[in-house]
Amino acid sequence: MSETVTIHRLLDAGPTPEIERGIDAIFFESSNTKSFESESARAAFRERWLGRYLRHDPQFGYLALRPSGEVAGYLVGAIEDPAQAARFADIEFFTALREQTKKFPAHLHVNIAPDFRNRGIGGRLVDRFVADAKDHGSPGVHVVTGVGSPNIRFYNRNGFAEVARAGASGQLLFLGRAL
Repeated sequence: MSETVTIHRLLDAGPTPEIERGIDAIFFESSNTKSFESESARAAFRERWLGRYLRHDPQFGYLALRPSGEVAGYLVGAIEDPAQAARFADIEFFTALREQTKKFPAHLHVNIAPDFRNRGIGGRLVDRFVADAKDHGSPGVHVVTGVGSPNIRFYNRNGFAEVARAGASGQLLFLGRAL
């Protein structure tokens, strides 16, 4: 498939109900958690890993759009240190990573629809966020993923390197990229 995808700021493209549905579809398809005990549990999961970024940081949201306007991928992020920001207090591992988040405060979540993976789209989205984080004075950006996760190779290709491990048995990997 050689369809061209263009990168847009979320605020320039919407968000419209169609775009939010597209983001949600990719979010839940890409998530390791596939089933929820209730609709409220599903909504809480979405809020924790996606919704708070869409609501509080839409200026750091980016879309990969097909010519039809359909979402092929997205990136949401924030530039404030999550270990210092009250709105991220529910994500326990940030307490253990407090020293690392000082050096790499900006953070992101990026997901691409399966049909559009391995085409450089995710890297283009990361580049847009990194440029904006740097312009806003962030010294670095990070992601947290599971040890052994297939997305580690993607992040390594995009300039991220292992900085620390966290979690009860070191199952979480903190990857940082200095700006």
